[in-house]
Amino acid sequence: MNIKVIQTEANVGRYNVDILAKDEDNEKTIIIENQLDKTDHDHLGKLIVYASGLDAEVSIWIVKDVREEHKQAVQWLNEHGDEHINIFLIQVELWRIGTSNIAPKFQVICMPNNWAKEVKKSVTSELSNARIIQLKFWEDFTDYCRNSNVSFSIQKALPQLWYTVRIGISDAKINLTYSVQNQIIACEFYIEDNKNIFYHLKNFQTEINNEISEKLTWHELKDNKLSKIRLEADLIVQEDGTNWKEAIIWLKENTELFKLVFLKYINKNNS
Repeated sequence: MNIKVIQTEANVGRYNVDILAKDEDNEKTIIIENQLDKTDHDHLGKLIVYASGLDAEVSIWIVKDVREEHKQAVQWLNEHGDEHINIFLIQVELWRIGTSNIAPKFQVICMPNNWAKEVKKSVTSELSNARIIQLKFWEDFTDYCRNSNVSFSIQKALPQLWYTVRIGISDAKINLTYSVQNQIIACEFYIEDNKNIFYHLKNFQTEINNEISEKLTWHELKDNKLSKIRLEADLIVQEDGTNWKEAIIWLKENTELFKLVFLKYINKNNS
């Protein structure tokens, strides 16, 4: 879901729902109730009250721990409700990898029946064959990254040429690309509307090429607000998925390398 927050502490009669949101793809109303404790009857009841009061089609209950009786209750509601009743029960954990910052990890405990199948069907029904292949490729990429303790945040897979990795800088990001037509994958350091970052990195071009690859290509794009530094893989990516694992590993490893190296030189003085 492409969730957009509408309001926090939204009024529902005498109560307030933690987060009122919309799915930007279909305008469905979403409510999110956070409970940093074990599930209880009170919050389950509130979730139903909020959903009915706001006519929400999707309800998300985020908790620290799940009691078995509440898991069964959510499963029962999903099984016996119609297509307008969709409840997710999510357990949140805090993870730290090595000395990294603590980050939230969300685990889906319960979800509506056939949710993923129906969503995928609605998304892919109007897509071209190339977009369907790209969606599957990025889904495989995100699945691999989730199981690999990566150093970057994992985003939703979409049916498009590129996959974006945020690195904590508003003017720069890493874009991964997969061109089905050309059978090419690439990793790009993508700078938006800030030529100063590109010029600063250009001062360290030799060092950066040595640490990443001599095959890096630097694109200032003088007539454009953006600029980018690109590396293409020496690999022909087959549409049928034959060598996707190799391609995915290449993208994952170079994403981590790009993030490490470029952030280091962005923060490095010219002296």
